[in-house]
Amino acid sequence: MTTTYSAADLIRLEEAYGAHNYHPLDVVISRARGVWVWDVEGKKYLDFLAAYSAVNQGHCHPRIVAALKEQADRVTLTSRAFRNDQLGPFCQQICQLASYARFLPMNTGAEAVETAIKAARKWGTTVKGVEEDRGEILVFAGNFHGRTTTIVGFSTEAQYRQGFGPFTPGFKILPYGDAAAVEAAITPNTVGILVEPIQGEGGIIVPPEGYLRRLRELATARRVLLIVDEIQSGLGRTGKLFAFQHEGIRPDVVIVGKALGGGCVPISGILADDEVMGVFHPGDHGSTFGGNPLACAVARAALQVLVEEGMVENSARLGEYFMERLRQLRSPHVREIRGKGLWIGVELHPEAGGARRFCEALQQEGLLCKETHVNTIRLAPPLVITREEIDWALERIAKVLA
Repeated sequence: MTTTYSAADLIRLEEAYGAHNYHPLDVVISRARGVWVWDVEGKKYLDFLAAYSAVNQGHCHPRIVAALKEQADRVTLTSRAFRNDQLGPFCQQICQLASYARFLPMNTGAEAVETAIKAARKWGTTVKGVEEDRGEILVFAGNFHGRTTTIVGFSTEAQYRQGFGPFTPGFKILPYGDAAAVEAAITPNTVGILVEPIQGEGGIIVPPEGYLRRLRELATARRVLLIVDEIQSGLGRTGKLFAFQHEGIRPDVVIVGKALGGGCVPISGILADDEVMGVFHPGDHGSTFGGNPLACAVARAALQVLVEEGMVENSARLGEYFMERLRQLRSPHVREIRGKGLWIGVELHPEAGGARRFCEALQQEGLLCKETHVNTIRLAPPLVITREEIDWALERIAKVLA
C-alpha cells in the first residue's frame, strides 16, 4: 500500500530525519518537465534556478532520459578495474567538442576541483620543477569551488570555514578581478591560478573586461597553469559553450560538472592536454564511480542535445533580452542587474531586507529562484526556456520587486 504524504508531512520528515545543512524554500517538488516543475499538491512553478545550472538542458529531457533508461537496462557500473563501452566514446566526444586532448572523469564538482588541484601540484613538481610540497595555487576572494575541507580552506566565507579546520596549506587568496594583484603574487613556486570566469555563488560577479585575457598572459609568461572552474558557468549557461570563450582564451585546465549529467546523474571531470594529464599514472588518482557507463551514456546525450538543439545560442539570445527587460524595471529595491547569458544576478539594496523574502514572494507567484550572499537573487532558468516564458516570469518579477 502506497502512503500519500502532504507537503507538510514531507517537510516534517525531512526536518526530523535529515541533516539541517540546507535552508530550502518550502516547496516540495514531485514532477518536472522542461522549465516547469509541480509540487506534491499539483501547483505549477517556473524553475529559475535549474539546480544551480545542473539542469541546463531542462528537466527530464526526453533524449537524455531515453539514454538513461537504455543504458540502465544494459550495464550501470563496472568500476575502473574494467573497461566499458561508453567511456571511450564519451571522452572522444567531450574532448573534440572542447578542443582538449584528454578528459579525466569524476562524479561531483568538488571532486573535479580536487582533481585539478592534484594535477596542478604534481605538474608543478614533475614538470615545472617546483620543490616537493612547496607548490602554491592562487585563488580569489568570493570564490566557491565546492565543500571539501581542502576547498573550504581557501574560501573567504566565514561560515564555510568555521569549525572545519585545520586546513590544507598552499593557497594564496587574492582580490577577484584584480589582475595586477595576480601579477604581484606569482612566485617561482606558483603552479596554478584557479578562477571562476564569473563567480556564481558569490552573486553572479562578472570581472572586468580583459581580466581573463590578462590572467592567460601572466600564466603563460610565468609558466603557471590557468585553471578555469566552469562547473556552473559552462555548457551554455553564459551564451557560450564555456564562459572563458567570451575573452577568446584557452585555459590549461577546464573543470566541468553539473549540466554534464543532463540533470539526471552526477558526472564531472577535467579537460587538459598531455603535458598536464600526463602527470597521472595508474594508482595516482581515481574514483569507483568516475567514468561509469550510466553517467557516460547520459553525458553523451546531454552534450548532443545542448549542441544540436541550439541551447547555447538560445542562452545568448534570450539572456540579452532578459537582461535588457530587467534593467527597464523601476524598483526602489534594486541596486544592480548583472550577468551574462541566462545567468543573472539581481542585487538588492541592503535596506530591502534581504533577497530571501523576495524569493519567497516569487514562489507564491509561481516562480522558483534562490538568494545568494543575503542580498542577491539568482535568475538562471534551463536553457530551453522561450521568450514567452521569460515574459511570464518578468511580469511576476516586476510585481514582487515593485
